[in-house]
Amino acid sequence: MSSTPNRQASAGVIDPVDTRKGGLPLLMAVLLAAAVAFQLNASMLSPVLTTMAHELGTDEAAVGLTQTAFFTGGAMCGLFLPRLSDIVGRRKILLIMLSVMALGGVIAALAPNIGVLMFARALQGIAGPTIPMTLIILRSQVKNEVRLGTLLGLVAAINGGVAGVDVLVSGWMAEHWGFRSVFWLIAIVGFIAVAMVAAWAPESKPSSGIKVDWLGAVLLVISVCSITLAVNEAGKAGAANWFMVIVGVVIGLCFFAVFWKWENKHDQPLVAPKYLKRRSTWGLLLTTVLTMTGVFAAVNGVAVSLAQNPTAGFSMSADAASLFLLAPYALIGLVVGPFAGRFAPVIGYGNLLRIGNAASAILLVLLAFLGVNSKITLIVAVILLGITYAGIGNIVLNNLGVVNSPKDNEGFLPGMNSAAFNLGAGVSFAILPVFMVAGSPAGSDSAAGYTTAFLVAAVILAISVATSLFIPKVTAAEAEGQVV
Repeated sequence: MSSTPNRQASAGVIDPVDTRKGGLPLLMAVLLAAAVAFQLNASMLSPVLTTMAHELGTDEAAVGLTQTAFFTGGAMCGLFLPRLSDIVGRRKILLIMLSVMALGGVIAALAPNIGVLMFARALQGIAGPTIPMTLIILRSQVKNEVRLGTLLGLVAAINGGVAGVDVLVSGWMAEHWGFRSVFWLIAIVGFIAVAMVAAWAPESKPSSGIKVDWLGAVLLVISVCSITLAVNEAGKAGAANWFMVIVGVVIGLCFFAVFWKWENKHDQPLVAPKYLKRRSTWGLLLTTVLTMTGVFAAVNGVAVSLAQNPTAGFSMSADAASLFLLAPYALIGLVVGPFAGRFAPVIGYGNLLRIGNAASAILLVLLAFLGVNSKITLIVAVILLGITYAGIGNIVLNNLGVVNSPKDNEGFLPGMNSAAFNLGAGVSFAILPVFMVAGSPAGSDSAAGYTTAFLVAAVILAISVATSLFIPKVTAAEAEGQVV
């Protein structure tokens, strides 16, 4: 690799890529618009799940599966879309993702039943790699590591919520106009983001001329999808079909074996096996999945349900739950995020990640034993999770996907990490609500299900702290793109 990019990085210049008029401020506005449009699909529905279950005549576990469909779809698309964008154009792929996502919002708003809603959410999952796509585009423009880290942290912080405004608005809208109004707003914002990206986003094709490894993509998607479905089924515990679990795991492993052989023989592989073997790859992906599985549904599903539960919880309305829980959680994450991005290279990415995840696990234990009986404890613990996860863990994991990505395949690790984020979020909504509903069914005054769900989440996060030790320390050379 030439040393020129490193000299540029030190000087803090911007790559001579088409940023169009407006420079970096306009670029940030476009990327933030895309990030916000995607995030609304994840965070706006958190305070609306109970309302959705009521209006569609189903239970919260079934509605939780629509979230699983969204995040699982995102996980599958994250496996190949960022790499495809390196080849055919990042702006082009981002436009397609956002357009389909907005269309899915329209379908969801018109959905007559849970089945159609499930389809719409799965369709919206194509936008799953939006955050890493925006981070990749940003990295291609900004080479000064201090500035880059701060800006990456700002964009990635959107992944924890849009300053809390999104959940406040959705809770209020669901309370007054039902859940469909939320999807209409999501669709409108999505189409606005499409227009901004079409008008002002820069285009880049760092791997232009390389053939797309479609067979490799299909094999990998089938493998990951099969294992994901198996894990989701296993999450049903006593109600699980264990034969289907075994079949899913076997199919997933077989397809991955075929994928591995194909990639070793292919001269332009989707994912070079040499990169998958690195601890900077599999250590990061494993930690991301576990982190999201432990924290995502615990905050956006279990805590919100506890707050709204009229018998076992605190009988809060949807908009009140948004105001006191999700809004400050997202807002404090947005404030802390840029600082986490700025200081992670100084403190150490791994060190900061472990601090954040360990603190999140402790807060979940606090929720399990005290938060289920105290509204104040519930609110305070969720807000503090905005610091430990939304402001620290989420930012460090996203940034690691960018700074550890190999220079000759920049979309590889951010894309895989995006899949890990969405996979973990989907598995989280497949597992934690099951424990919640089993121990605290509708009408019950027992908080046992909530306690169990929080404890399971804490254990998973504790495991993520251990797996983070496998992620190698990011050196200065790696931060500038020279993954060793």
